[in-house]
Amino acid sequence: MGVSSTVPLLLRAARGEKVDRPPVWMMRQAGRYMKAYRDLREKYPSFRERSEIPEVAIEVSLQPWRAFQPDGVILFSDIVTPLPGMGIDMDIAEGKGPIIFSPIRTQAQIDNLRPLEPETALPFIKTILGSLRQEVGDKSTVLGFVGAPWTLAAYAVEGKGSKTYSVIKNMAFSDPAILHQLLTKFAESIAEYVRYQIDCGAQVVQMFDSWAGQLSPQDYDTFALPYQKMVFDLVKQTHPDTPLILLVTGSAGLLERMATSGADILTIDWTVDMADARRRLGKDVKVQGNLDPGVLFGSKEFIRDRILDTVRKAGDWGHILNLGHGVLPETPEENVAHFFETAKNLNALV
Repeated sequence: MGVSSTVPLLLRAARGEKVDRPPVWMMRQAGRYMKAYRDLREKYPSFRERSEIPEVAIEVSLQPWRAFQPDGVILFSDIVTPLPGMGIDMDIAEGKGPIIFSPIRTQAQIDNLRPLEPETALPFIKTILGSLRQEVGDKSTVLGFVGAPWTLAAYAVEGKGSKTYSVIKNMAFSDPAILHQLLTKFAESIAEYVRYQIDCGAQVVQMFDSWAGQLSPQDYDTFALPYQKMVFDLVKQTHPDTPLILLVTGSAGLLERMATSGADILTIDWTVDMADARRRLGKDVKVQGNLDPGVLFGSKEFIRDRILDTVRKAGDWGHILNLGHGVLPETPEENVAHFFETAKNLNALV
């Protein structure tokens, strides 16, 4: 059987085509809220095992696909996955997130970092993305993802997640030259990693700048935006047709700045009303989002009403329906099912 020429819905919407309903997927749709995932976690307790052993990562990525048939199937991985390939040793602690064993604090450490060579450092990514493409065919769009330079630098310098980001802000505000070198190295390696994911089968790639919302607007302009832009520019030089999505957590005050990053689509979080986001960004900017993940703890009617509200406010062009951030671990699976069902039957509801 030949490869079908049908382009999946999410990819068409991401390219700016008019579609008859907004495509839908969920950040963190593979993971802890699903019983199937928790069962697999018993067998493979280490996150790195689950995300780096191809058959396990493929299985986890496909669990939500089999359960809900979302319009996007995303690679199961972590934003820190490429760091060991640059010489930054790390692990991912269950429920706590990434731990960097020797946080980057000195010029010598930055000099010792090596450029990422994804083919040799991350060969499992090729197997995973290739299998996902084969499995979903043209029924869904396969998404890749990476961390942005500022967020990866925050992990690398702090050594773990932080509430205050005081260590990296100390570096940013007292020794910016050293941080800019680190951010440049990250931007170059991440661009390589995005290109590699696309070559391996990712049809859309999302960049997570999870901690850039912790910066004041003027510091965002100095330490986050130029390096987001560097990644997107480098990728566009070789892969101009792959839609790229940017997420910044807590971005209500940064939307207009995000629009200058070179991303094709901006993820909007729930701290800004979708109609307001659309007004602020203008008609030509494509958006993704933006239900509060907490909505999925509401009644079925409440979930439906919020989906309809978001879709109406986003309008009939350039919108990918999603949460404003990842689905929460305790979310009832039947509410996730209801979210997808409602989203896919919008035409009957509107």
